[in-house]
Amino acid sequence: MLARIPQTLQTYLESGGPVLGVATLVVLWVAYKLSRKGLWTFLTSRDYKEDSVQNILFMWRYLWLMTGTIFGIISFSGSLATLGISAAFLGMVLGWSLQAPVTGIAAWLMIILKRPFKIGDRVIIAGIVGDVVDITLTHVLLNQVGGTIGGEEKSGRAVLIPNATMFGQVIYNYNYDLHDSDEARDETSDGQPAETSEYILDEVPVRLTFGSDFAAAEALVVEAARQVTAEIVRATGQDPFVRAELFDSGILLRLRYQTVAKDRQRISSDIVRLIIAGFAACPQVQFSYPHLSIYHGPHAPVAAALPGRSGGAPA
Repeated sequence: MLARIPQTLQTYLESGGPVLGVATLVVLWVAYKLSRKGLWTFLTSRDYKEDSVQNILFMWRYLWLMTGTIFGIISFSGSLATLGISAAFLGMVLGWSLQAPVTGIAAWLMIILKRPFKIGDRVIIAGIVGDVVDITLTHVLLNQVGGTIGGEEKSGRAVLIPNATMFGQVIYNYNYDLHDSDEARDETSDGQPAETSEYILDEVPVRLTFGSDFAAAEALVVEAARQVTAEIVRATGQDPFVRAELFDSGILLRLRYQTVAKDRQRISSDIVRLIIAGFAACPQVQFSYPHLSIYHGPHAPVAAALPGRSGGAPA
């Protein structure tokens, strides 16, 4: 049964002639119009940018144009062999010359449809940190963060990243919005809106001496973070907290808090200012730093054991 299909199709093509060719093109034209209308309705319902919608419709038109050309050749020539030769030649040319552009367009479609990031998000692509300024058919334009300076503040330097590299890179998004994913377009099972990640977790490390008042230091750094991030605490309901660990010269406090990705540098700097002022006003806590203390005289062991000393070797 299956072996007769090519022979039956060949007989049908040879008997159709120009009439079959015209009928085929008419059917394809109607199918294109209907599918284009459905695609346009789908894209506009997802609130895609107007230029993105137009680009997708542009590619959709040329996809159907290629399909119509292939079927037109089959219908008017009445030969499957002609189709095979044409398809092989076309595939060879496209494979050699359009590999990178086609990969780039496929990556652009992935970005537009799946939305791993959008314009305005802060991302890391190919090791480059930046804010997404534009997404085109061929490139993603970033306003670089850092690069010319330390930290995470905008440098004003534009970076063009080819879309074709997206499939081979790990992409980090500081502002990934779960509402943009397909899974989160509907409400969650409990009827509440899906979670968003407008904020990220950041930390400020603070090093204390072994002789410092741990409880006082912890309360001081948490209060400093709470003052600076008061609005974020109200929005997220998550208070700053501390994780502690020991190191050679004292106690390491890791002050952790929710912050805005694009403003994390300013927020951490403001917290550090308050911590420094608080430590200066509180004699029970002292910063630890690597140093060597040398004492002379018979009271060296006593001096070395005074509270607040982070270490040192008596001599």
